[in-house]
Amino acid sequence: MRWWSAANFVSNAGTWMQLTVQNLLVLHITGSAAATGLSMSVQAAPALFVSLLGGAAVDRWPRKLTVAVSQALLGAVAFTTALLVALDRIDMTALLVLAAVTGVIATVDGPACALLGNDLVPVADVPSAIGVGALVHSSGRLAGTALAGVTVGFLGTGAAYAANGLSFLFVAAVVPFLRPAPGAASQEPGPRAVPARGGMTVREGLSFFARRPRLVALAGITGLSSVFGRNYGLTLAVLVTGPLAGGAGAFGTVSTVLAVGGILGAVLGARLRRPSVRTVGLLAAAGALLQVVAGLSPSLAVLLVLVLPMAVVESVSDTAGTAVLQTDPPPHLRGRVLGVWSSIGTVWSLGGPPLLGLLMEWAGARGALVAGGLLIAGSVGAGLLLRRRGGPVPLTLRTKDGDVSGREALETAA
Repeated sequence: MRWWSAANFVSNAGTWMQLTVQNLLVLHITGSAAATGLSMSVQAAPALFVSLLGGAAVDRWPRKLTVAVSQALLGAVAFTTALLVALDRIDMTALLVLAAVTGVIATVDGPACALLGNDLVPVADVPSAIGVGALVHSSGRLAGTALAGVTVGFLGTGAAYAANGLSFLFVAAVVPFLRPAPGAASQEPGPRAVPARGGMTVREGLSFFARRPRLVALAGITGLSSVFGRNYGLTLAVLVTGPLAGGAGAFGTVSTVLAVGGILGAVLGARLRRPSVRTVGLLAAAGALLQVVAGLSPSLAVLLVLVLPMAVVESVSDTAGTAVLQTDPPPHLRGRVLGVWSSIGTVWSLGGPPLLGLLMEWAGARGALVAGGLLIAGSVGAGLLLRRRGGPVPLTLRTKDGDVSGREALETAA
């Protein structure tokens, strides 16, 4: 697990270095911010259409081999881009094609890497492993973003792509030496025998997800939070630079506090032992209420005090939700369930910002934060109330000898 975490840190740093440089490269080629957004959408779009097939592939193929091959392919794409940049043969068409290929490979690589990491620890430690993964991801993002500017300044744009290619090869080189832990998730007995590989269909994963109320509830909670509660890069940017009369430096401070809170939340999330959808819902509601108060902040100082716990709660909630998602399905279905989740998440990420933007146009930054927070907290509260009312009701019957419990009444009737 230590080797896997180190490899993922290097890979995440390389990925964020490339993403940062890619935006700069598109701006250099086209001079258009819209083109930059298009390149990001092209890379994300395959997750909407291909993730279901990618998840099925993860369930069908040996996991370690799948990760090693997908990482090697991602490295090949990065090296190809670096070569084109070095030869000054890169243009927008080639960049978009390479971004789309990266997105397609990622639909297999993402769930395969997540489930392989879970195989390295006992089932009881999966939430901790996910928390460690979140911490590694956040740290790699900070390191990669910082290294991007240094690399481009001293070695050029192509060097950043080449460094990312090397990071993928490092992960591929580590994979053969990984060994599953005793009692790992992949060794956990499922509710039925694992079907033949030919029967591992996409439809089976969709059917399982749709018939599993807790996964549907998790999708609803996460969807509402993603659209109305977690786009802080948009809502807080408008709040800080608008009603609070701060500048870019002030928003940079807010972003730094958000990043620190995310790291602290990942550490706390790693201590979860039995995460549940109820836990995710309560954390989402708590974060939403903090968001409401943040929307009413009279000053930047008050906002900074609230931003840290908001980020911590969001990070712990993400860790709990990911743990439920990766451990609830039987082992032979987990790849396909993650594929379904990736498709749903892409819908949120593509459709959420425009919806939130419309809300901000209508209600302003403060109104969007307050309305979004109340909507999330109210929805979670209503869901918990309905679940409580829909639960089993104890049966009491009156007899000559007094009241008896429902179980006793049924035994007597039998």
